[in-house]
Parts: sequence; structure tokens; C-alpha cells
Amino acid sequence: MMRRCLEFISVLLLGSLMGWIWYSPIWMFVGCVAGGLSWLALDQARLRQLLAWLKQPDTQEEPQLPHVWEQIAERVRRLQKQWHHKARDSQVRLNEFLTAIQASPNGVVLLDQEGRIEWCNQTAVDHLGIHPQRDLMQHITNLLRDPAFTAYINKGLFESEVLVSGASASPSKPVFIAIRIHTYAKKRRLMLSRDVTAVQQAEAMRRDFVANVSHEIRTPLTVLSGFVETLQTLDLPDEERRQYLSLMAQQASRMETLVSDLLTLSKLEGSPSPGRHGWVSVPVLIDRCIQEAQGLSHVLASKQGQSHQFEVHTVPELALAGNADELRSALGNLLSNAVRYTPGAGKIVLRVQRLPNGDAALSVADTGPGIAPEHIPRLTERFYRVDRSRSRETGGTGLGLAIVKHVVQRHGGQIQIESQLGQGSVFTLHLPADRVRLEHV
Repeated sequence: MMRRCLEFISVLLLGSLMGWIWYSPIWMFVGCVAGGLSWLALDQARLRQLLAWLKQPDTQEEPQLPHVWEQIAERVRRLQKQWHHKARDSQVRLNEFLTAIQASPNGVVLLDQEGRIEWCNQTAVDHLGIHPQRDLMQHITNLLRDPAFTAYINKGLFESEVLVSGASASPSKPVFIAIRIHTYAKKRRLMLSRDVTAVQQAEAMRRDFVANVSHEIRTPLTVLSGFVETLQTLDLPDEERRQYLSLMAQQASRMETLVSDLLTLSKLEGSPSPGRHGWVSVPVLIDRCIQEAQGLSHVLASKQGQSHQFEVHTVPELALAGNADELRSALGNLLSNAVRYTPGAGKIVLRVQRLPNGDAALSVADTGPGIAPEHIPRLTERFYRVDRSRSRETGGTGLGLAIVKHVVQRHGGQIQIESQLGQGSVFTLHLPADRVRLEHV
């Protein structure tokens, strides 16, 4: 600053001196004023040069300025570097933050004060079907037209969440999305979405399970209560009494079977998967399951008139790694279902194969009435029945195939169902190669 003052005074003195030398003392004043004005013009030119550089510092060459202007330019240059560093750090942190939000399993949508989309992550795109670029600054209610969501927005009370259908939902495969809105700075809104399809399905299964169990137990209990009341109040002939007691025993057996299947399912779901240390001989497993199926067939033959024909094709030296009781339960349930749903004198074929990739396939084929295609995907659901009256007549609980599915999945395999109406059905258990071996005797 001192140099700047000295420069100004020097210019004034120089102008005065030149006016005095060339003309007269009057021109000293004129020379002084002219020198001052010249200095101010030069100073203004330097200022304009500095301002032009400050407006676009990255596109113009840094000006060479003297004295205080050089100090100002240096100070600005330092501040500019600091701002660049801070801006770069802020951008890096913003990118990291956005990357973290992109990786979130929840959908995130930022809305302005008017409810227009400012930003959204990919999860929200998948949940709600909005476009991350095309739908920017579009009102969210114009894109998400679910009546429940519209009412939720209009009400303006965001203390709870609202349930809407997902963008990928279809009549055969519903998708449920829960949305919750939070208000933040200057009435902007943060909208969070999460896929609750599994939760809703689990809740529906729980309700159906409780309702089905209640129904399945209530029916035989009602029959038992009626017979007990009849036996207590009426003096019946011995033959009729024996008939009532026989029916009561059947209903008690039905409830016992239902409870047993429920306990089996609970055990399967609550225990770790079987290891690969114990090996089960397939011929021994088949012999026992066939004997049980033949026994059931003989019992039903008294009603149907004829027993079933059984045919077995197996690999004598084959062995499976897993739990013997579970495998016997799975195969036994398939054979039991084949017996119950195949008319008398029908044919049931049990086939065991070792596939080229080393897997094992245990299939049970019958000549029953077959199953319509729309029922096949749901056959392994608990208590699902194609024909409820038929199931109750044959003593089925509706849990057999659910047990089979759990068993085979616990052993790393899967169940395959093939059926055609009027031509019978084939149920196949596929077990992975690491649970299959040949025992050379």
C-alpha cells in the first residue's frame, strides 16, 4: 500500500514539474491533475484486467500486475486453490454418498417442495418403474397413480407407510412395495421404498396355515364330539356302537396323522441340513417304502376292489448321503400319494437312475387322473389340494408334498412334477452328485 501511495504522489509531482517547465506555474496545477487522472486511468485498467481474470480464471492467462494488485491476485489465487480443493473433496464425498445410496436395498427418491423428482436411485427405479433421467422434475403423483399412494400424499401425514403394487407386479406374481415419506429442509421430501413381498407372502401363509390347521382339526373334532354325545345319550345296539367307535377311531387317526406331519415339518424347518457322512442304501430304502405302499394299497383295495400293480427299476449298488428317515419320508409320501390317487388295479412305477452328470433321480409315476397345469406350481404348498373331497376320502392331510419339498431341498436337490389330465403324473426327486455314490459289493 505504501508503494501504491508513493507511486501516486510521484505521478502528481511529475505532472506538476512538467507543467512548470513547459509553461508556467498555472500549468503546474494542470499537469498535477493530468498526472493524477492518468494514474487513475492506469489503475482502472489494471482493475478491469484483474476483474476479467476473476470472472474466468481457468480460461485466461494470469495477469502480470504490480504492487497491491499483485498481492490481491496472489490472495485470490490462493483462495481459488482452496476452493478447488474443497469443491473436489465435496464432489468426491457426494459421489461416495450417492454410490452408497445406489447400493441401498431400499429405494430413495428426493422430492422438491412441489413433489417433483430431483433424484432417485436404481432400487427406486425397479420398485416404482420411474425413469432416472426422463422423469426428473416430474410430479411423483403423475407417475405413481396408485389410489392408496395418492391419498397418502394428499393427506400429508407421513407417520406411517403406505403399501402399493410394484412396477413388476402381475396377477400371477404380486409385488408389494412399502413407501414412507420424511420431510426435511424447506419442506423437501425424502421418499423411501422397500420390497415387502416376502413379508406379505409370509404373513398370508401364516394366516392360511392357521386357518387350514384350525379347519383340519375342527372337522374331525366335530365328528368325534357328535359321536361321543350320541354314545352318551342314546342306548345303541352293539353293532351300531361298534360302527360309531370305528368312525371315531378313523377321525382320531386322521388328527394324529395331521399332528405328526406338522411336527415333521417343524422339525425340518428348525434343524440344520443333513451332512454327507451317513450313507443310505437305495435298495434298502426302496424295499421299505414299497412295503408300506403295498400295505396301504391292500387297505384301500377293500373299497376299490383291486390292489395296485407296483413296478420297480433301480440301481442295486446306489447309495445316497443324508438322513435316512427324511429320505424315507419323502419317497414314502410320493408313493402314498400315488396309491391314494390311482384307481384300483392302476400301475405305479418307481424308477431310480444315476444321470450322466452324476446326479440321482428317484421318480414315482402313476396312472391316476392327472393334474391340471394351473395346479402344478402350487402342489408343494401346505394344505393345497386339487380336490379337497378326494383328499379327505383317502385320508390325506395336504402336507405330504410340502414335506417332500423340504426334505429334497435340505439335501441340496429339487422336486420336479410332470402331469397330464387323464394320463397320470410323474414326481421326480433330483439329488446332487456330491450326495450320490456307487457301493461295490
